[in-house]
Amino acid sequence: MTSKRSIRRQACIGEVMIELASDPQGQIRLGIAGDTYNTAVYLKRLLPNADTPVSYLTALGADRFSARILADMAAHGIDATHIEQRADKSPGLYAIDTDEAGERSFTYWRSDSAARTLFSAPCKVTPDVLDQFDLVYLSAITLAVLPVSVRVLLAERIDRFRAAGGWFAFDSNYRPTLWEDCDTARDWTMRYWSLADLALPSVDDEMALFGESSEDAVLARLAAAGVTRGALKRGAEGPLSLADRTVPDGLARVARVIDSTAAGDSFNAGYLAAIASGCSDHEAMRRGHNLAARVIAHRGAIIPIDAMAL
Repeated sequence: MTSKRSIRRQACIGEVMIELASDPQGQIRLGIAGDTYNTAVYLKRLLPNADTPVSYLTALGADRFSARILADMAAHGIDATHIEQRADKSPGLYAIDTDEAGERSFTYWRSDSAARTLFSAPCKVTPDVLDQFDLVYLSAITLAVLPVSVRVLLAERIDRFRAAGGWFAFDSNYRPTLWEDCDTARDWTMRYWSLADLALPSVDDEMALFGESSEDAVLARLAAAGVTRGALKRGAEGPLSLADRTVPDGLARVARVIDSTAAGDSFNAGYLAAIASGCSDHEAMRRGHNLAARVIAHRGAIIPIDAMAL
């Protein structure tokens, strides 16, 4: 088997959207966000050097809001070279409300978003672009918005990418309303878990999708799928190593959750950046958890960069 190469060039694949978020005074703020996009932003902040590029792969339109998204990527230093642009499409939109406990509720307008056409012919950006990277990360939200034919094509391409020494990281990030039905979500999630070199599941998502009543059941199912490395995210309890089922030391505590938006996305960024930097799995979990602890103590998916100190 081909040995894994060093991780320098990373790509996140998915949908980036226009976000409408209300503040405590009821004012609406327009932002740019999306689960894998949030991870890309935090990844680039943690890996700022030019020799560790972070790319984002998606499809956008040719409208004002797509231009705004591209400007946001440029401001964050994210490479947008591999973005499909469709003249007849536009980005998805969602509104977010947060309750007093920091929990979120969402309303989406994304059924005809440009991102749903990623890797669909005719296209300039094909799955062969994966060859340009050392690590590729996506979530089940990415899968849910893509047509079945592209899910199949991408899985086959990721398999070849891994065989050539590339790393594939995956987060199930279950959103029921995006899928055709629960069985379809289960089938595709398990197919991609079986491909993951670095697995980043959340225990709540896994239990909700698969109807399991215990953490042990989640761990047993993932192990049976061949998952051997990564972290089971468990919120305040701290991440659990999927390799040896231990919890790292030095985990930050949060006195009050202001907004749980991007908790898992930021954890993934902290973890992947640490792995790319040569850290141990336990150090990667610690950095991921502690970054997420910073993020949920602030409002919004992307917090100010000076609030990120680990």
